[in-house]
Amino acid sequence: MESVECEYDEALCIPNLLEKAIEAEKDGYDGIISFCFGDPGVKPAREVLNIPVVGAAEASMLFASLLAKSFSVVTVLPNVVPMIGNISKTLGVNGNLASVRYVNIPVLEVNEKEKLKSALFEEMIKAIEEDKAHALVLGCTGMMGVAAVLQEKLKKHGYEVPVIDPAFAATKMLESVISMGVKQSRLTYMSPPAKVRL
Repeated sequence: MESVECEYDEALCIPNLLEKAIEAEKDGYDGIISFCFGDPGVKPAREVLNIPVVGAAEASMLFASLLAKSFSVVTVLPNVVPMIGNISKTLGVNGNLASVRYVNIPVLEVNEKEKLKSALFEEMIKAIEEDKAHALVLGCTGMMGVAAVLQEKLKKHGYEVPVIDPAFAATKMLESVISMGVKQSRLTYMSPPAKVRL
C-alpha cells in the first residue's frame, strides 16, 4: 500500500502491520509505532503484543492537549477528516479539538516541501484565527521536517503556539513508555481468545 488516505486503505494495511509488528517483537524490538496519522492497527497490535504500541495521532493529540487548551489538526485530504475526529473521541480529547483542516495535498505529494509549508501555514492561520486553536498538529507522518519552520513563521506573525510533528511525537512517546517500563493494560487490551482463525 503506497499511502493511507481513507478507512478502506487503513483496513487493507492492518493485516500487514500486525504481521510486521509480531515479527518485530520476536526479533527483540522494545516497542512499535503505527507510523501513520490514522493509527492503523494500534488497538489489535496492543492485544497481541507484549511490547508497547504507540499511534502517531494519539501521541500528537496527547502532547497538544498537554500544551494548550485547544488544538487543530492540519492534514492532507478531506477523506481523513472523519478518521481524525474519531481518534480524538476514542482518545477522549475531542473537547480540545478545535478543528480538523486539510491542505488538499495527497500523501504521496507531501515531499514537495515548499508547496506543503505554504498550504499548511495558510490553514494554520485560519485554525488559529477562525477556530481558536492554541496548538497545531501536523496530520500526516509524511510531513516530517516542517514543524519547526512553521512554528517559527507563526511566531513571526504574532502567534507563539506549538506545532507538533506526529513522527517526532510518536517516537518520544514510545521512548518514554519504554523507559518507564510500562505497556498497554491487559484490562483494556485483553489477549485475543485462543481459537482457529482462517
